[in-house]
Amino acid sequence: MQSTNDLRRAFLGYFAAADHQVVPSAPLVPHNDPSLMFVNAGMVPFKNVFTGVETPPAPRATSSQKCVRAGGKHNDLDNVGYTARHLTFFEMLGNFSFGDYFKERAIELAWGMVTKELGLAKDRLSVTVYHTDDEAFDLWRKIAGLPEDRIIRIPTKDNFWAMGADGPCGPCSEIFWDHGPDVAGGPPGSPDEDGDRFVEIWNLVFMQHLQQADTITGDLPRPSIDTGMGLERLATVMQGVHNVFETDTFRTIVDASEDLVKSRIDDVSLPSHRVIADHLRSTSFLIADGVLPSNEGRGYVLRRIMRRAMRHAHLLGADKPLMHRLVPTLVSEMGQAYPELPRAQSLITEVLEREETRFRQTLEKGLRLLDEETGDLAEGDSLAGETAFKLYDTFGFPYDLTEDALRNRGIGVDRAGFDAAMAQQKAAARAAWKGSGAAADDEIWFDIAEREGATEFTGYSATEGEGKVVALVVDGKEVQSADSGQNVTILTNQTPFYGESGGQMGDSGTISGDHRLEIAVSDTAKPLGRLHAHHGKIKSGQVAVGDTVHLAVDAVRRDAIRANHSATHLLHAALRNHLGDHVTQKGSLVAKERLRFDFSHPKPLAPSEAEAIEAEVNEEIRANQEVVTGLMSPDEAIEAGAMALFGEKYGEEVRVLSIGRADWQGSGRNYSVELCGGTHVKATGDIGLFRIIGESAVSSGVRRIEALTGEAARQWMVGREESLKSVAATLKTSPDEVEERVAALMDERKRLERELSEAKKQLALGGGGAAGAAPAADEDVSGVAFSGQVLHGMDPKELRGLLDEAKKRMGSGVAAIVAVNDGKAAVAVGVTDDLTGTHSAVDLVRAGVAAVGGKGGGGRPDMAQGGGPDGDKSDVAIAAIKEVLAGK
Repeated sequence: MQSTNDLRRAFLGYFAAADHQVVPSAPLVPHNDPSLMFVNAGMVPFKNVFTGVETPPAPRATSSQKCVRAGGKHNDLDNVGYTARHLTFFEMLGNFSFGDYFKERAIELAWGMVTKELGLAKDRLSVTVYHTDDEAFDLWRKIAGLPEDRIIRIPTKDNFWAMGADGPCGPCSEIFWDHGPDVAGGPPGSPDEDGDRFVEIWNLVFMQHLQQADTITGDLPRPSIDTGMGLERLATVMQGVHNVFETDTFRTIVDASEDLVKSRIDDVSLPSHRVIADHLRSTSFLIADGVLPSNEGRGYVLRRIMRRAMRHAHLLGADKPLMHRLVPTLVSEMGQAYPELPRAQSLITEVLEREETRFRQTLEKGLRLLDEETGDLAEGDSLAGETAFKLYDTFGFPYDLTEDALRNRGIGVDRAGFDAAMAQQKAAARAAWKGSGAAADDEIWFDIAEREGATEFTGYSATEGEGKVVALVVDGKEVQSADSGQNVTILTNQTPFYGESGGQMGDSGTISGDHRLEIAVSDTAKPLGRLHAHHGKIKSGQVAVGDTVHLAVDAVRRDAIRANHSATHLLHAALRNHLGDHVTQKGSLVAKERLRFDFSHPKPLAPSEAEAIEAEVNEEIRANQEVVTGLMSPDEAIEAGAMALFGEKYGEEVRVLSIGRADWQGSGRNYSVELCGGTHVKATGDIGLFRIIGESAVSSGVRRIEALTGEAARQWMVGREESLKSVAATLKTSPDEVEERVAALMDERKRLERELSEAKKQLALGGGGAAGAAPAADEDVSGVAFSGQVLHGMDPKELRGLLDEAKKRMGSGVAAIVAVNDGKAAVAVGVTDDLTGTHSAVDLVRAGVAAVGGKGGGGRPDMAQGGGPDGDKSDVAIAAIKEVLAGK
C-alpha cells in the first residue's frame, strides 16, 4: 500500500521529471487575495502569475499546497466528521503551465500520472468536459482511448472555472474513479451523481478566456493550465477505502486519540475522533503559519475550529486537555514534508494546551446552562435566540458550538432571535459610547467599525500584503472614491501597517493598485483601538471602496522601530534589576530614530548605574535569543510573571512577549516577559547595539532615558569619535592622550586665574605690578572717610576681601566697590566697626543696587552686597551711596 507521504512524493517527482519546478507550499494566509480568509486551492499562490501581475517562477511548476476551508464562502467545518470526504485542512496536488503547454500536453501528463505512475485501471476511470469543449473531448478520446460514453459533457458551471467576475477563465475537465457497483451512486451528470461510487480525483482547468462581469470578452494571449488533485481523496482510491478518515495518516491520528482517551471506537464516538484528527491538522498548520486564536478574523476561525475539536474531546470523556498531546503524532506523520510543523511544535503545543484548559471552564459553564434551558425541549424544538446569545455574551460560548451541541438531540436554535439580541447589544453599546463624552469626530470611526468590524493586522509576520478597501474618509466624511492630489484616510479589511499605540509610532509606506494608483502613507492611526486608518496622499490614480490594493510598509523604518521597541523591553528589565522593583514604565516613545522610556525612580541615575544598565542590555542583545510571542488572558499572563505596560488597553486576550535568555538567573523565565501588542525583532541580536544618550527628570519621581539602537547608535558613536579626533587635533595631541592634555590645560587655567585674580586685587589696592597705581583716594563725606571704586573684570567673589583690606587701611570709614562684568554690576559696601552704630552697610548698598537697576541687597551692618543689570551706571551707584552716607 502506498502511504499518503509516498503519493505526495510520487506526484511531485513525476512532474519534476517532466521539467516542472517543484514549488514549496505557500502559507495558509494568502497575501495576494484579500477576499480569501485562507488559501483554499492549489492555484491561489499563483493567482498574480495567471493575471500577469507577477513573473512566474518557471514556465512549468508543481506543488502540494496546504489548504483550509473553514470560513467565508468555502466553509466545510460543520460537515467534517459526518461525511466521507469533507475536511477543513487538505493538500492539493497540482501542476501548472504559465503560457507553456496547453490542453494536449496537460491531458497526456494527467493520463500518464493516473494510469502509469499510479497504476489505476483504465476501465474504472472516466472524465468530464465542458459541454462545448469539443477540443478536450477529442483529445481524451485520442490520448486516453476512452469510449465516448466515458467522456461526459457537463453543461453547468461545475465544469467552467473562473477566477472571479473579471479575469481569466476557461473550461474544466475532471477525472473520476469508479469505486464499483457495491457503492451507491451514479456517474457525473446523472440523477445519482451525489453518491460515493464515482469520486472526482483530479480537475484540469484550461485557462483560455478573459471575462468581464461574468461575460467572456476574448481569449488569453498565452493559455495556461491549472490542475488540482486532492491528496487525501487520492489516498482513499490508492488505499482501497471509501472514507478519507480511513487513510493511513488519519488512522494514525485517530488511533493515538483513542489511546489517549482510553475509550474504544464505536459508531457514536467515531465522528468525534475524526473531528479531532481533522481539526488537529488545520489548527496546527494555521498556528505554524502565524495565525493565533483571537476574537476577530482568522484568529476567530482558528479558535472556532479548536473549540469544536475540544468539545468533541469532552464528549469522548477526556479528563484533561487532549489536543496538544496529539501534536507529536501529527509532526511524525507530516513533519518531513512540511518542516514548519517541527519548527513550530513547541508553540503549537503551548497554544493548544492553553486554549483547551481555558475552554474547558467555558464549556462546563455553558453546557450546564444549556442543559437547564433545553431540559423541557424535545426533538424538533428550538432553543430561544436570547438564551443562545446569553451563552455567547456571558460565557463565551459561540453560536455554532451551541448548534453543534444540540444537533444530536435534533434541537435547533432560533438564529433570528440570536441576531436580534446581538443587534440590541450593539445599539446599547453605541448609546453608551455617545454618552461617554467621546469626541464627536470619532463617530465616523464607530460607524465604520460597527459596519465592517475590526481591521485584521497581518504585520506581525509580513510587511506587504493585499487588502480590500472598506472605507475612505476625506475631510472627516466618508466618500466612495478619491482622486489624485487628495489627502485621504483609507481603511482596508486587513493590513500589515501597524497603527500607532502603546508608544510605538504608526507605520508609513505605500498603497498601490490598478490604474496607476499610488498613495504615499505618512502615518497609520488606530481609532477605537480596532481600526487601522492609513493617512496619506494620492500621488496618482484613483481609489474606490471595494478596490483591491497592495499595501507595502516602509520595511527599513519598521525594522528600526522594531529594534527600538524590543530594546525598551530589555531596558525595562535592566532598570528593575539594578534599581529595584519599584521601577515601572510611565510612558514611552518608539520611533525610527530613537527610543524614549519614562520610569518611576526618585533620583538621577549615577553614571555607574547607567553604565551597568547599558552593559546588561547589550549582553542580552549579544546573546541573540529568539523573541517569542504567545497569547493568553491578562490574568494568566500576569500570574506567569508578565508585566503590563503603560498605555496598553487589554481585552480578553493579550500578547505576551518573552525576550532574552530563558531561565534568567534561575528565575525559570526569560530575561523580559511583558504584555505588548507592538511589533518586535525576531531575535535580540537584530537590535545590534544599545546606547543611552541621555537621562533626565520628567516630573517628581519620574525619570526619562533616551537611547539609540543599531545603526543610529553606531553613527552617534562615530560622531563622538570624530569630535574627539577634532579636539585632539586642536590640542596637538592624539585621541588617546586628550584626557591627560585637557587635565593639564585645566590645571594651567586654574593657575593663571589665580594669578590674574591676585594681580587685579593688587591693582585695586594700589600695589603689585601696576606702575604708578595708587589706592583709591579717600574723601570726607559729612565727617566720614569714604573710598569709592569702580573695577572692570573683577570677580564679585573677590569684593569682600578687597573691602576688608580697604577698611584695614582706612582704620575708620566706609568703602564701596562696584565690579562690572558682562554689562552687569555687583555692588559691595563695607563699614568699619566704629561706625556701624550710625551707618549700616545694608542701607548704603541698597542705594547703590537701585542705581544699577537692581532690587534689594543684603548682608550685615559692617558688610553688604547686591547687584543689578545696568553696569553702565556704576558711577551713579557710587554717587548714590555717598548721598545716603551724607544723609541727603
